Amino acid sequence: MRHALLRRCAVLTAALGLALGAAAPAATATAPAPRANAPITVTLTVQGPTSTVFDGSISTTGHDVTTASGGTHKCDGTNNGANPTPGATPTAALDDAAQQQNFTWDGTWYPSFEDYFVSTIAGHTGDATAYWNISVNGTSTPVGGCQFRINPGDEVAFTWTEL
Repeated sequence: MRHALLRRCAVLTAALGLALGAAAPAATATAPAPRANAPITVTLTVQGPTSTVFDGSISTTGHDVTTASGGTHKCDGTNNGANPTPGATPTAALDDAAQQQNFTWDGTWYPSFEDYFVSTIAGHTGDATAYWNISVNGTSTPVGGCQFRINPGDEVAFTWTEL
């Protein structure tokens, strides 16, 4: 009788172990990662030397952009190895706003940085005395506008800045 009881206990313990082992992966599974390069909404302000070119919400993703002098290149935050996955960037947001509101922008493409230097917005071209500064949430970006990833709700600004 003692032998039968020990055998039942061993069988129940093994069955319980198998049941808990099968349930463990489901219990420890993580939520699916957010979709890479999903559209986000940011506030974009483009402030020229004498007037505001654009000020409002824009839905954007990282995408290829084309300029007259720079050609077509990706602008999704993975430029120059800055981020491992694609997503929205300040320059992509500028490009989307320009298409939506029918203003132009231009920038020179620098292959060594895999990024544009924004030179002209709405006819205002930078020179030795002024340029277009890119900032996110009030801070100038430490890298170019195709390398810097932005997040939903960020405040992105392209501001005419005199030297």
